[in-house]
Amino acid sequence: MIFITAKFQVRPEYADTWPEISAEFTEATRAEPGCLWFDWSRSLDDSTEYVLVEAFRDGDAGAAHVQSQHFKDAQQSLPPHLAETPRIINFAVPQDDWSELGELAVRR
Repeated sequence: MIFITAKFQVRPEYADTWPEISAEFTEATRAEPGCLWFDWSRSLDDSTEYVLVEAFRDGDAGAAHVQSQHFKDAQQSLPPHLAETPRIINFAVPQDDWSELGELAVRR
């Protein structure tokens, strides 16, 4: 799978409404056949920072994502709400889902 984590520094005046601002892009991406997950989190230390964790089935699915119309639309609609260019980590990972964190196993 293609595993991506990106940090978005949102302008303070949009920090509380970022989930709504990015909602259309988020829902369209989650509906892509090759999208495994596309999840936003807000930093506990910086209320203007959002972290996006996303995964796509493979390189073809990742390519389809960046070539989609909703991605092109987001390239226009999201940057005015950002304080800086997002930072990204992008890797091909030889698995297709989350693994358990054995060191913190929950006994049942």
